[in-house]
Amino acid sequence: MAKKIQAIRGMNDILPAQSPVWQYLEGTVKDLLAGHGYDEIRMPIVEQTNLFKRSIGEVTDIVEKEMYTFEDRNGDSLTLRPEGTASCVRACEEHGLLYNQTQRLWYTGPMFRHERPQKGRYRQFYQVGVETFGISTSDIDAELILMTARLWQQLGLTDAVTLQLNTLGSNAARAEYRAALVEYLSQFKDQLDEDSQRRLESNPLRVLDSKDPDTQALLADAPQLHDHLDDDSREHFAKLRAILDAAGIRYEINQRLVRGLDYYNKTVFEWVTDQLGSQGTVCAGGRYDGLVEQLGGKPTPAVGFAMGVERLILLLETLDVIPPAVTQTVDLYLCAMGEGADLTALLLADSLREEHSWLRIQTHCGGGSFKSQMKKADKSGARFALLLGESELAEQQITIKDLRNDAEQQTVAQAGLSDWLAEAML
Repeated sequence: MAKKIQAIRGMNDILPAQSPVWQYLEGTVKDLLAGHGYDEIRMPIVEQTNLFKRSIGEVTDIVEKEMYTFEDRNGDSLTLRPEGTASCVRACEEHGLLYNQTQRLWYTGPMFRHERPQKGRYRQFYQVGVETFGISTSDIDAELILMTARLWQQLGLTDAVTLQLNTLGSNAARAEYRAALVEYLSQFKDQLDEDSQRRLESNPLRVLDSKDPDTQALLADAPQLHDHLDDDSREHFAKLRAILDAAGIRYEINQRLVRGLDYYNKTVFEWVTDQLGSQGTVCAGGRYDGLVEQLGGKPTPAVGFAMGVERLILLLETLDVIPPAVTQTVDLYLCAMGEGADLTALLLADSLREEHSWLRIQTHCGGGSFKSQMKKADKSGARFALLLGESELAEQQITIKDLRNDAEQQTVAQAGLSDWLAEAML
């Protein structure tokens, strides 16, 4: 026999049993964003490699080690998108959506990074991204955070996540702090972990993110980012905090929160949880006021966030807060046996769907005894089985069996089935 072909490591199938939870999360997010006046945008998953080098930064881990990059048949360097912000900026600029305009946009889809797969971290992973353009004031930063807080409330996750907040200041202030941090850490270069030694030369602010306890101990006396902030960034951050305080949003200020991408400035934030081990960030974002200009457009203020779909689903499952109705995919299972019963069952199911579009009805196909059909009805998760045999066909009736409660089965006229279901399925 030929060797079976399996999925690429870190790129997972989403099976039918898992899909309802994905649909529940995606539907909840979609409704929330629509309720805030955000419009969907869809971008291709493949972009020119230069887009990510110019936006993310050539000395970041993503560009240096994690991107799926290849040459197409024309010799052009292409990359599977590792994140969505750069693609969204490219699309908006290309189609004239940014200059002298405001945009509130969202997207969802797969991203790709070649890193060591583990629970909650995959090579193909899904994100929901939200991007806003043309608004420079802190109220839009606050709206994004308030929106995510409402999402946690709707999903039952409020008590499981914590908001961490920081400001990176202007690009000039960040550069000033970078120089001070490098000067301080250079004294202890030999004591830093291997990754931090490399980052000290290329992306020193990422040293603040180090998980190495010895490096973190050295950082205890390092220069503080907030001592180097410009006045405009201080005021922006103060106004943001005032809005969050007024809205009752709890947060922790974390001066070591810098995010892994080069384009951030001013506000950065993360929603983190202690329920998923090392993969604790479920949503993260911030301001990137210079990115549009960096990619060839006019100066445009921007702020956004992205949330990991797999991690949120993992958190929903860990906390057992998925509503029972989410995993129930069928309401009624229609069984039929006997001359002409199959056709009548199909037509009856179609009629019920037309009258009650919200009903999820599965009609048995493929024949078999009533016993085997009832096994499939029970396995489907349906609440009721509708039985159509020769006697029911002759009398124009249908037998109803409750699959989830210990109740006697009953028989009703086919003409009255619609009314019976309208009452029973409330």
